[in-house]
Amino acid sequence: MNEIKTRRPRQVDIANLAGVSVSTVSRVLANEPGISESVRRHILKVAAEHGYPVKAVSENVGGGLALIASDSATGGLSVFYESIVEGLRAGAADAGMPFEVRLVREDRTAPEFIGEYMQAAEAEGLFLVGIDPSDTLRTWLETTGTPTVLVNGTDPRLRLDGVSPSNFFGAYEATSRLTKAGHRRILHLTGSHRHTIRERVRGFEAAIAAVPGAEGLLVPLTFQGGASREAHERTVALLAEDPGYTAAFCMNDFIAVGVLEAVTEAGLRVPEDFAIVGFDDLPCAVMTNPRLSTMRVDRAALGREAISLMISRYRDRSAPARHICHAVVPVAGGTVPDRDKL
Repeated sequence: MNEIKTRRPRQVDIANLAGVSVSTVSRVLANEPGISESVRRHILKVAAEHGYPVKAVSENVGGGLALIASDSATGGLSVFYESIVEGLRAGAADAGMPFEVRLVREDRTAPEFIGEYMQAAEAEGLFLVGIDPSDTLRTWLETTGTPTVLVNGTDPRLRLDGVSPSNFFGAYEATSRLTKAGHRRILHLTGSHRHTIRERVRGFEAAIAAVPGAEGLLVPLTFQGGASREAHERTVALLAEDPGYTAAFCMNDFIAVGVLEAVTEAGLRVPEDFAIVGFDDLPCAVMTNPRLSTMRVDRAALGREAISLMISRYRDRSAPARHICHAVVPVAGGTVPDRDKL
């Protein structure tokens, strides 16, 4: 430390003091995009404290508007989106970004409405939270050059930035927990028009295809009258028709709760006779008996990552779009045998 004070510090000194790589220091000092605002500020603070010459960079961060589908945010998935919004707010505060949230019906996500919302919020960038833009809206966003980040969403054409859980690999892992436990006839209860949920279906199908002799059955749900209730009713009917199915991977934990109730009422032991894996690690997962085995989505991290993507987009409007996937982590529970909780 004393040696550094007696000479002009180098980037390697700043890297050591800040606990980051030299390349990260170099990128921050060059004001390059792709570095989180918290890391950027930390490095600049360390550099200033030790006399490293830093060029003053004035950056006025444009405002952001997050639109959330009201059906999702006010329904059973409200707890899921609450955590995402917490991450968005925290990330925006760290970046000094003026930020607003608005609930909208998906039938009011046409360009004329979006433009009005953004103008009223004085927003430069748009976050679509749990909303897949229509072709009309996507064309308008591209034509107007509106900085846009899909949060818990993905653009199949990769023309818009986005962040989401790793839905394909998460579903693959969830299903593999069941096949590794010896199950060969597995249900997948699902249902949605969203690209993210289709990725979970693909992950399920890939995991089934990877195991010789395994058979998977997609069970589409309509979500009329509540996910848990419908899952319960469909599972009762399916097991009455064909009791050969011994496991289920569920699109989310609400559905898994309904399956667990149906299986228990049928007199089957969980996990000995029937195993279940959910998805999202929602609060209800710790309330079941036994505790639900599920897959954890770091929802707050999705929000923070979305802010970082928007900051990068503000800095370079012409950069190729990026999509960031966050790993989905298995959560141990009592609905899959212990030896298979990976």
